[in-house]
Parts: sequence; C-alpha cells; structure tokens
Amino acid sequence: MMFACRSCGEENLLPVLSLGQMPLANALLTPDQLAVPEESFPLDLVFCPACTLLQITETVSPDKLFREYLYVSSFSDTVLQNAREIAAKLIAIRALDQNSLVVEVASNDGYLLKNYTAHGIPVLGIEPARNIATIAEKIGVRTVNEFFEAGIADQLRTQYGPADVIHANNVVAHVADLHGVVQGIFNLLKPDGVAVIENHYVKDLIDGVEFDSIYHEHLCYYSLTSFRNLFALHGLTLVDVERLPVHGGSLRVYFQRQDGPLSLQASGKQRVNELLQFEARWGVDKPGFYLHFGEKVERLRVELLALLNRIKAEGKSIAVYGASAKSATLMNFYGIGSEMLDFVADRSTFKQGKFTPGTHLPILPPLTLLDRHTDYVLLLTWNFAEEILAQQAEFRRRGGKFIIPIPALKIT
Repeated sequence: MMFACRSCGEENLLPVLSLGQMPLANALLTPDQLAVPEESFPLDLVFCPACTLLQITETVSPDKLFREYLYVSSFSDTVLQNAREIAAKLIAIRALDQNSLVVEVASNDGYLLKNYTAHGIPVLGIEPARNIATIAEKIGVRTVNEFFEAGIADQLRTQYGPADVIHANNVVAHVADLHGVVQGIFNLLKPDGVAVIENHYVKDLIDGVEFDSIYHEHLCYYSLTSFRNLFALHGLTLVDVERLPVHGGSLRVYFQRQDGPLSLQASGKQRVNELLQFEARWGVDKPGFYLHFGEKVERLRVELLALLNRIKAEGKSIAVYGASAKSATLMNFYGIGSEMLDFVADRSTFKQGKFTPGTHLPILPPLTLLDRHTDYVLLLTWNFAEEILAQQAEFRRRGGKFIIPIPALKIT
C-alpha cells in the first residue's frame, strides 16, 4: 500500500533516511519484561516535494504510544523556564484575566498551564496519558484525559467556551490525525484568539545531524513553510514566528483564524516573511537539502564508535545520561549497548528502575555516576547539555567527562 503525505496527500515522496526496524523509543522495560521479545516497527523518513513536509511512514497506534507515558516535562529546568517565559509574554500582550481561557493540547503534567493558574487565569489541559493527567489535576490544572481532535474540540467549546490562547508544544509532530488536530484548534479558538505552536525545526535537525529526534512518536518534522501550508488548509493564518534554542532548535509559530480580526503586527509579518524567504534560499522545497542527511548520520556513527572503542581500550568506564527517546534511537541504530555502556543515569523517578528499549541498560539515579566512579558519560539528552552539565558539577570536579555527540562530537 502506497504511503501518502500526511499533510497534502501527495504520493510521490522521496526517501531520506531508513533507520530499519526499531523498538518504540519510550517503551521502557520492567525487569519482568526483559525476557519477552520486544515489538519493533519500521522507521523510514521521507520528504514531500509538494508541501515540504518531512515525515515518517509508519503510524503506531496512539493508544500504544501515549495512554501511559513516561516523559514528564517538569523534570527539565529548561522546559520549565521556557514555559514561564511564554506564559508571562502572552498574559501581557493578550491582556489575559479571570475571564479568559487558556488551553494546552497535550498538556503533560501541567508544567505550562500552572503559570496561568498562578495568575488566576482559567485553564484547560487536554492530555491523553492517564498517569500524566492525574499529576496535573493534583496541582490544580484542570485536565481532560482525551486525545484532541475536531469532535473533542467542539465538545470542549460547548462545555468551557472558546479559548483566548491555545498552546500546542511539541505535539503537532506526534499526532496521527493531523488534520483533526489542526481543525480542532480552529474550532476551539475564539475569532480573535491565538494558537501558539512549538516544534522542532527541520533546518536545525538536518544541519545538526539530529537524527536521534526521529522515532515513532515523531511523525512529522516541520519548516515554517510546511506549517503555513498545513494550517492554511484549516482556515488559520500564520501571523508571527520565533526561532528558539530549546530541543536543539525549535520554531514557535503563532496562528489566528482567517475569519476573525487578525492582530497582525508589522513586526510579526516581517519575521514571517524573512523566515519564509530564508527557507526558500536554503531549498526548503528542494530534495537536495534533505538527501545528504543519511551520509552525515553515517559519518557521525564512525566518529562516535571510534571514540568509544578508544576509551574502552584504555580501560575506562562509560555510562549514558538520559533515558530519553533520543537515546533509544541513537543507541539502537548505532548498535551501542551493554558491551560498551554500563548503565543510564536519569533524573526522572518514573524511569529509574526500568531498562532501555532494545539495549536493556538499567536506568539509575544520577548519583550513581559518583558512586561508581564513572569515567565518561555519553550525554544523549544533549539538547539539555547546559542544564545537565551544571547539575553534574561535582562529577566533573572529580574528573568525570561528558561526551556530547550532537550537533558535533566533543568531550567536555
């Protein structure tokens, strides 16, 4: 069966990178599951020349991926700071108050919306993971435990009223029902409301060889051009954009309804036009920009394996920091496991005591790095490198070193 573009329906898609059969990146294992064969699925990346969307071809059931989830946003100081800043900005420029409504699609543990509740602004989170929605409710963030789509949006609008602001952080990449989600944003938004979408930026992904961001939860990888093309199909106009450093390079895009009063400032329009022109210059719609990605990924593999083999030959120990989806992709595709690595350190208490998918490394608290006198740590949550290096100051003071593989291999 031929795969068609998730955004525009184009069938003539160009292969960019195949990662082969891979386990689900966030399917951490309990000790009892180690002897049970793991599920794996194809992981192939393709480019749509019609609408410029980069995407994978496999769709794993959202219930399998998201009904029980182990990623909790509040364990990252960087994510929390980013959330505080955007909430403060929108409260000010949108003059939000107790008569407003702020909604977040895939609201996780309430890490973002709690910044609005602290100012008395009503909020509503929509979070499909049962365990994560419960955490949000406990801190006073009203949360609906559902997958977001157009029908749910209509129900929420009837029950709670239309939204002044809708956030969707790192979720439009994750959804199988892409058009249902974007139409739902339109349906739930006030005529003069604003939708604020954050997602990994495809230019940074390709330039930084960030192939570890490719896994089954991430169905789509956006440029500003592909964002504009998709949202325009559902009556939403692109009114502003920002480039952010978070997650190795992200876009924050602002949309408003075409049938409402656009609060389009000249500065926002200028930023949109400048970035669209920038994308045209680097070839956002040309296959050539994407098709050398696989060569870059292979060069990094050769360099990283050579470094790790040299360290092991010196009799040094190596651990991993970050039981993330990124780490699962990199370790499984590069074939790096227990023969090279001792364990994975992770700050999340939800992950500690479990084992990594495919490689079956134990996940332990970060203090284990000190307790075991680890020599080197392969930092696979490199997108939070500054934060993690600061947290691990004592490990580094004692002579421990971090290997950061992306965007360029280095030891620090």
